[in-house]
Parts: sequence; C-alpha cells; structure tokens
Amino acid sequence: MRGVRVLVLEKELEREIKDLIITTLSLEDVVVDDIDSTAPLFNEGLGLDSIDALELGLALQKRYGLTLSADSVETRRHFASVRTLSAFVAASQQRSAQEGSK
Repeated sequence: MRGVRVLVLEKELEREIKDLIITTLSLEDVVVDDIDSTAPLFNEGLGLDSIDALELGLALQKRYGLTLSADSVETRRHFASVRTLSAFVAASQQRSAQEGSK
C-alpha cells in the first residue's frame, strides 16, 4: 500500500511542477497534460533555454526552498526532465523533514 501512496504523491508533484513551469514561463498554449514527464526540458522536448532555466530555478527556490547552483553538473541533471526535477524536489523535502525532526 505504501508503494501506491508514494506513486500517487510523485504524480501529484510532477503535475505541480508542470503547472509551475507553465505559470512561471507564461507558456500560454501549453497545458499540464501536454508536458511529458520523461521528455527533456531543454533543446528537444519542451525546448526551454538558459533564461527559462534561471526563471524556473528561482520559482523552484521560492516554492520549495531548494538550494540550487547554476553552474553545477548535478543541478543540470536534476533539470533534465519533469520526472528528474520532481525526484530532486521530493528528496530535498524528505531531507528537510528528517533534519527538522532531529
């Protein structure tokens, strides 16, 4: 049962991040269901550029309290797709919750 609950939470977070992308970047002709969770966010796929990455990074920092380094290879990996971004946000939230319970 726990696995199903985690899967539902992951899907909800992916939808939330897709909505954040659409809102932050003012993608007027795009709806949440248009964005494939596994498709690349940059170049092919959604086609975002470096300015979009900065705007999205700021929005993620505000909403989820993330710490991001613009020139980090690890950060670039997290921004590969909605799914990798969602996994990064979930892991960061879990880490924060564990630190808060100490």
